[in-house]
Amino acid sequence: MSVVSDTNPVREGGGLALALNDSWTMTRRELTHWGRQPVQVAVGVVFPVMILLMFGYLIGGGRDVGGDYIDYLVPGILALTMAFGLESTVIAVTQDLNKGVIDRFRSMPMANGAVLVGRSAADMLQSALSLAVMIGVGYAIGWRPHTTASEFLGAVGLLLLFRFAMLWIGIHLALVAGKPELVQAVQILVWPVGFLSNAIATPESMPDWLGTVVQWNPMSQTATAVRDLTGSVGGESGHVWASVLWPLALLAVFFPLALRRFAKLSH
Repeated sequence: MSVVSDTNPVREGGGLALALNDSWTMTRRELTHWGRQPVQVAVGVVFPVMILLMFGYLIGGGRDVGGDYIDYLVPGILALTMAFGLESTVIAVTQDLNKGVIDRFRSMPMANGAVLVGRSAADMLQSALSLAVMIGVGYAIGWRPHTTASEFLGAVGLLLLFRFAMLWIGIHLALVAGKPELVQAVQILVWPVGFLSNAIATPESMPDWLGTVVQWNPMSQTATAVRDLTGSVGGESGHVWASVLWPLALLAVFFPLALRRFAKLSH
């Protein structure tokens, strides 16, 4: 069956404005769920904090860091945080698919993809909250940015851009599989991407072949750029553009794929 789009005469003539309004409506729907699932939100915020404290104090020491390990670790964990928690979005999308919620939305005169955009917007708000908490924890354990406010905000922007790209990969996978069981597959994919990076250890401390893989990991590019923009140990100039281009390239592939897949869903 064809996709129901903005063909309702009452809604014609305001394409972008109507799409934004529909997306905001879906965002508010997702935000309402936060109040009903406070434990899930809290776990999503606390888990990265546990990872930071575990590696910083229980496992810490990082070989070949060339400085204070906490100063190296915090920006890496900030990047790692942006890859965690995708399963909550995947679950939400697949549950809406299986319960017929998306079919009901699609029967309304709503912009195509507004449900997905609203879901992604809500996820980004939660990601921004998690990032703020992590930065606060970083300060509490002694990490300090040593650059300007604009460079610090640039680092935050890179982290959120990376999250946005990872998010749409997860949304596309959810639409392709259509089953909540995909959550396990997403978790399996996220862990290698996260830990085969320089988030917690330098490539120089790894076997040569593994170090090469780590250096090409998009998360490594983001972590290195964040270290550079915050004046942290392990920062290298020249990685900022790579940390912008990698997420944009991923978005250029998975954002249209997700919207196209959504448009082909049958009632």
